[in-house]
Amino acid sequence: MTSSHTHKWGLRNGSSTGRRSRAPGEAEGKRALAVTGRAGFVARGVVYVLVGVLALRIAFGDGGREADRQGALQQVAAQPFGKAMLWLLVVGFGCMAIWRGSRALPAKGPKNKVGSRMLDGGRAVFYGFVCWGTASFAAGTGGSSGSDAKSRDWTASALRLPGGQVLVGLAGCVLIGVGATLAVRALMRRFLRRLETGRMSRRVRQVVTGLGVGGGAARGAVFAGVGVFVLVAAIRFDPHQAKGMDATLRTFAHTPAGPWLLVAVAVGLVLFGGFSFASARWRRL
Repeated sequence: MTSSHTHKWGLRNGSSTGRRSRAPGEAEGKRALAVTGRAGFVARGVVYVLVGVLALRIAFGDGGREADRQGALQQVAAQPFGKAMLWLLVVGFGCMAIWRGSRALPAKGPKNKVGSRMLDGGRAVFYGFVCWGTASFAAGTGGSSGSDAKSRDWTASALRLPGGQVLVGLAGCVLIGVGATLAVRALMRRFLRRLETGRMSRRVRQVVTGLGVGGGAARGAVFAGVGVFVLVAAIRFDPHQAKGMDATLRTFAHTPAGPWLLVAVAVGLVLFGGFSFASARWRRL
């Protein structure tokens, strides 16, 4: 009986020791993923700030560059050490894809829901394409077309498929829904749940909240606007009706509100870039 008891105690103690021996490795892995995620948020912030600045220039009559990711990359490339900065963005977007992909993997815990994992998986794929496109631009082997041309090309290809008109219409509805969801969640301040607000001072929390509300609402408006044009392209069976981020932003300047609506959205995109930087600092990763 003593031998049996000792044997069982030894198994329990051995498994506990095994857990302790794995703990440092698990902790290091989590820290590495946290650093990866923060690098991704910084890269996202850089692009949104630049897109917002380009949109502001369009609103005030300087429409030389496209207000989308392509235009932002061109802005970066034009700076001193622009090539090195572009490759840093490649690394950042790659990090974001890896971090989102890690969150899409099954794990223990009530917060690891299937819907959340699927959403993170989709984001991982998206940032993978962003990383690839940025790398192609940095290497000079591709990425010459802007969001408007890509949107028309993708829409035209989809419309040629069997049932393509329905697929494009559904894609437009999804984008509208995503945009509305982003805006509503921002206005409800749902993003605060994912931030370590306890580590912020009162003033910093107010600033971060303003960045998240204004930036998230503007980002949602752009997504919804792109979705509306995709839906119109499906209804009219005309791929030229589809617009990317640049053309959508320019459309805001031709509303009854005049260029001031575009100014508001552009400022909001800059704010979202600032919120991305805040997420790199205070996001729970």
